[in-house]
Amino acid sequence: MPGRRSLLAALGLAAGPAARPAAGQSLARPALPQCRAGTLYLTIDTGWGREAEMIAAAMRRHEVRATLFLAHEPDFRGDRTLGPGWAGFWRARVAEGHAFASHTWRHWYLGTDPGPGLVRYASRRGEGSETLDQAGFCAELARPMDALRAIAPEARILPLWRAPGGRTSPNALRLAAACGLRHQGWTARGFLGDELDSARSPNATLLAQALRQIRDGEVLLMHWGVRSRREPFGLVFEDLLTGLLARGFCFAPLPPQGI
Repeated sequence: MPGRRSLLAALGLAAGPAARPAAGQSLARPALPQCRAGTLYLTIDTGWGREAEMIAAAMRRHEVRATLFLAHEPDFRGDRTLGPGWAGFWRARVAEGHAFASHTWRHWYLGTDPGPGLVRYASRRGEGSETLDQAGFCAELARPMDALRAIAPEARILPLWRAPGGRTSPNALRLAAACGLRHQGWTARGFLGDELDSARSPNATLLAQALRQIRDGEVLLMHWGVRSRREPFGLVFEDLLTGLLARGFCFAPLPPQGI
């Protein structure tokens, strides 16, 4: 396995801020083709961002538009994914026509509801835990989208949210609905497996599985990089796109009401 520096070079990443699109580059969103196999909904959670530039470049080359769920997570550079070092990256994705939705601000996990109108919210990195009421939970869901608007006011933001790990609770769903947000998960066959251990689930296996099992209407889930995965899924992401496009699928952002 290559060291960190050589791996970053292989992925086309530097340790500094993300690159912005070249001057004069066309970012107009093309019309979706008539697709014989149907439509897929690619969704990308923030993760730690190591493969972000590689994944974004592949989507740009193939004119794929996705829905990006944002949280303020620790990244591979020692920063956080909605910090100043990522502003250019998110502006570029807005200009390319991707849609955005909330993945919570702190990316903590929801637990068992502690009482009526309350949600339990705890860090998996030992940062603490809280009990949030309606106002507190709405603020947690709104904050990443507020940060995105400050970076790119023209961003297309959907009234959707995704709980970290996909773990919701009855109160969380009710409180979020009162904030005007609907929870969006993913389909079983749309789980691309980039969070799995790469020794047990190597890229070749995940790629073959996805190309074999994905059907019309799937909501696909992946990340801009997962810290624990030693074989970056981003290395086969373009193979996934070309394979699905060759099968006759097209890609679209989620509709505002979700899937």
